[in-house]
Amino acid sequence: MNRTLLLALVFVACGSDAGMGPNPEEIVFAAELEIDLATMTRTASGLYFQDVVVGDGLTAAAGTTVVVDYSGWLPNGTLFDSGSNAAFPVGTGGLIAGFDEGVQGMRVGGTRKLVIPPELGYGASSIGSIPANSTLVFRITLKDVQ
Repeated sequence: MNRTLLLALVFVACGSDAGMGPNPEEIVFAAELEIDLATMTRTASGLYFQDVVVGDGLTAAAGTTVVVDYSGWLPNGTLFDSGSNAAFPVGTGGLIAGFDEGVQGMRVGGTRKLVIPPELGYGASSIGSIPANSTLVFRITLKDVQ
């Protein structure tokens, strides 16, 4: 796994001001990301998710450790990181809030798209090639729940 994202995922954006970045509804996403917010579910926190493939295995929940393949992009289509067989604890505050919330409820074998607004990502912090106040797009495949 890319060291930058590992460090960034462990770094939880503290003190980020909600609403500082553009609202996801105002963003034009690169076509190759295949993001259509109208077909996605929006949670109370502002996270958007869509199951591309619904798995049939164990369900990810707070207190479990998940093993995932993931890719993360900026809305313009720039890939900022990807990883295979990355293991993360869920619900412990070790991940950015949008990733943590977005993986919960997935079943092993499933693939999910996430659109994470800045306040659930890194907020006003710039992390590596991710500018401050960035909306993030992830595609996650859940491989295992432990």
